[in-house]
Amino acid sequence: MQIMMDNHTGLNLEPLMAIVENVIIESLAYEGIRFETEVSVLFVRDEQIQELNREYRQIDKVTDVLSFPLLTAYEVQGKNDTFNGDETEILIGDIVIAYGRACAQAAEYGHSLVREIGFLTAHSMLHLFGYDHMTPDEESDMIRRQEEILQRIGLTREDKQ
Repeated sequence: MQIMMDNHTGLNLEPLMAIVENVIIESLAYEGIRFETEVSVLFVRDEQIQELNREYRQIDKVTDVLSFPLLTAYEVQGKNDTFNGDETEILIGDIVIAYGRACAQAAEYGHSLVREIGFLTAHSMLHLFGYDHMTPDEESDMIRRQEEILQRIGLTREDKQ
């Protein structure tokens, strides 16, 4: 597994990058992904994510995280079914996290920035696996999965660091 991280905020985000890595690893394990993967993560300023949101979703506002899956859910499962251990790493997608928006949401929700970054990473990883939250049932399923992933690494809603 390879996790490519880039930081366009101008801030030292090394401690948060370690959390992102842990959540990605746990998300892969939680979903039973057996093939070798590559995930790209980019930390950006709010204005940068607004530009990306406008360009790719035609929504001209700041958002907290964007997910760019490169495989469909069917392809993810297919790769898992056919993995023989000899394949090269498969890029499953890109995650873009808005650092400023994450800070604001952590304060708004009354938990730590570490918890918020972990949540955004788990949420985005589930999108890379093909999950969505367009219906109430889908949203409920994603919330459950996100919480289970975060609990497995000890990032609970009560985390107030």
